[in-house]
Amino acid sequence: MWICPKCGRTFEKENRRHDCGKPQTIDDYIAQQDEAVRPRLQEMREILRAALPGAEERISWSMPTYWKGRNLIHFAAFKKHLGLYPGGEATAVFAEDLRNYDVSKGAIRLPCGRELPAELIARIARWCLEAYGQ
Repeated sequence: MWICPKCGRTFEKENRRHDCGKPQTIDDYIAQQDEAVRPRLQEMREILRAALPGAEERISWSMPTYWKGRNLIHFAAFKKHLGLYPGGEATAVFAEDLRNYDVSKGAIRLPCGRELPAELIARIARWCLEAYGQ
């Protein structure tokens, strides 16, 4: 048995990754993730910051989010991929560019073993700003 020192929950496996307190900022979110994925999350953040200079960083749906009048785009860490969530309309518009990625309506899964497609992520983010931003 293992007891999380932050939240006091008990788990069968030691150091089990879990949600013990929702992050309040993107810095908090990144700090709560596994050490191995933190650089990739920071890289994603830097790509989105550069593409969306007027957007506010916040946490929405427990994920890092860029907001300008409404949610523009989210991202999140998972065991084997980073998720990018620009919405179903964006994934349809960029379907050809995303053909080599695992995509479902509104979600793009970027495998941990591959380099982030920075230019494509930036183009999608800028499209979201034009389509959804206020």
